Amino acid sequence: MAKILLAVSSHDTLGDTGKRTGYSVSEAAHPYNVFTAAGHEVDFVSVKGGEPPAVVFDGEEDDPEVVGFLADDTVKAKLVATRPASEVRSEDYAAIFYVGGHGAMWDFPASRDLERIALDIYARGGVVSAVCHGPAALTGMTLPDGSPFLEGKRVTSFSNEEEDTLGLVDVMPFLLEDRMRERGAIHTKAPVYQAHTESCDRVVTGQNPASAAPVARLVVEALEAAPVAPGH
Repeated sequence: MAKILLAVSSHDTLGDTGKRTGYSVSEAAHPYNVFTAAGHEVDFVSVKGGEPPAVVFDGEEDDPEVVGFLADDTVKAKLVATRPASEVRSEDYAAIFYVGGHGAMWDFPASRDLERIALDIYARGGVVSAVCHGPAALTGMTLPDGSPFLEGKRVTSFSNEEEDTLGLVDVMPFLLEDRMRERGAIHTKAPVYQAHTESCDRVVTGQNPASAAPVARLVVEALEAAPVAPGH
């Protein structure tokens, strides 16, 4: 079985609103359960390392997968001391999954260490995946030939309409849907908060929290179709 890296944001401030943000617990919990149920080993990484800021969205407090994830001793031990991206060996992993949550909009795109990990995994035939705001990480990635990583790839992300429902269009450092298109992506979307995924050339993306588990299942399928040997 493969090792999969879940990347979570270290950023905890929602612009100038005075509110806290971070990574979405549900968008980590659901994929984590899909990956471990399939027999894969899961590690966590954050931009800065240490315990990342966590957000449980309204209505998710009683989600049994969220509750179980937060209570799991193995998960707690890994999350309380996530490794910083600068210390992670990309060759140990067959896939990376960028967890959403608004914090990702600030620190994922600028992290050259996360970029290194993803590009190395991809170059070895591995899978790069992300959900909701997690695809913000892909907007800063550039291939060795200088072209944007997203150019020509069919992807999805949290949509402009979904951001508008939260009243955060003017709070975000950029609109993710627009930025992905600017980087040459073929961006698709479903009506607000409906699950929607795209899988294109070993890049798997999901639109919103409802898409987290479906993205993870597609990652598992991709790994089963073309297993990646760590370090090769």
